[in-house]
Amino acid sequence: MAGTNALMTLENFINGKFVPCNSYIDSYDPSTGEVYCRVPNSGKEEIEAAVEAARAAFPGWSARSPQERSKVLYRLADLLEQSLEELAQAESRDQAGLISPWNLPLYLLTWKVAPAIAAGNTVIAKPSELTSVTAWMMCKLLEKAGVPPGVVNIVFGTGPRVGEALVAHPEVPLISFTGSQPTAERIIHLSAPHCKKLSLELGGKNPAIIFEDANLEECIPTTVKSSFANQGEICLCTSRIFVQRSIYEEFLEKFVEATRRWKVGIPSDPLASMGALISKAHLEKVRSYIKKARSEGAQILCGEGVDTLSLPAKNQGGYFMLPTVITHIKDESCCMKEEIFGPVTCVVPFDSEEEVIQRANSVKYGLAATVWSCNVGRVHRVAKKLQSGLVWTNCWLIRELNLPFGGMKSSGVGREGGKDSYEFFTEVKTITIKH
Repeated sequence: MAGTNALMTLENFINGKFVPCNSYIDSYDPSTGEVYCRVPNSGKEEIEAAVEAARAAFPGWSARSPQERSKVLYRLADLLEQSLEELAQAESRDQAGLISPWNLPLYLLTWKVAPAIAAGNTVIAKPSELTSVTAWMMCKLLEKAGVPPGVVNIVFGTGPRVGEALVAHPEVPLISFTGSQPTAERIIHLSAPHCKKLSLELGGKNPAIIFEDANLEECIPTTVKSSFANQGEICLCTSRIFVQRSIYEEFLEKFVEATRRWKVGIPSDPLASMGALISKAHLEKVRSYIKKARSEGAQILCGEGVDTLSLPAKNQGGYFMLPTVITHIKDESCCMKEEIFGPVTCVVPFDSEEEVIQRANSVKYGLAATVWSCNVGRVHRVAKKLQSGLVWTNCWLIRELNLPFGGMKSSGVGREGGKDSYEFFTEVKTITIKH
């Protein structure tokens, strides 16, 4: 790493070495709106070098036994854990192209890299240009963990430049991408001439269905969390809440009250429940949906434009937004159809089981859903009829990572498995996963 005007300057990691780039772009701190670091603006030349490194490393790495590779992975995991603890105390194919998003940058990057290299593959990863620092920090640990040069290559830059160069390269036979549907469509188009294998983890417009016999003491705090955790910037977040009409007003009052207790704050604030959105452009996009809802006659019960956001002076230029609850909105609205990917959720009433199933399924996505009810028969009836890869019951984001994960319809393609249903229980809570 080199220093320029006291800013952190990242470098690509190719063939076990940090390599400078001849062009850079600015990366901004979402909590202040100021430039935080400089990221390589890589392109075809850097991808070509990474492909050559990955190709050269493949024979030796793939020839190692699974036991040998697992030892390296365990060492890397230990080093990552140590590094994260220190940071907190201070504050089988020859190559795979891995494109990870900005919302959970290190988590989703390692989720792709670990299985790929465990199976004996070599990888070229392109993190989001908005959140590249954690990937760059991980590169420092690869040699210490015993990862041979060329097995893991990290190339930074934008999607249109370096991402497209990676996807279109004829010698990268598999692409794993997590991100938006429009970008996935572009990846499909570019990779089609080479008949590449694709794993596409895309968006969601996830419903929570709350029946009149739900335990609201558990349901409300969990649904607030499922709606606004990580600023709503999680593909599994709840963005449509269907509440049975007999308890609708009670739920709405308690839900808004609980939402207002969620504190929006700066990264150093231990009491903050939410931070800043990823970028100024994304903040404006999320705000545009709220503006559209108002124009359609919807009501904003709390959050953007209703309540006051208080921030320190140095963070006034950050990309912060209050958690926002919308009601009196039609199912046909873009706010109910499109993935907003921000701290916005819509709460609407329903009357019957059949009705809410039809409404919940009336979007192009099918990633996750949540059903709240004490009636086990109803839970199973509804879960089986929902067009959703994953259905939680009376809980949210309880995961068993050994089970298949994926979605239906426009939420992604390329996962293994058939039409079987997998279920497991934690205490009285049920999770149904369909793929």
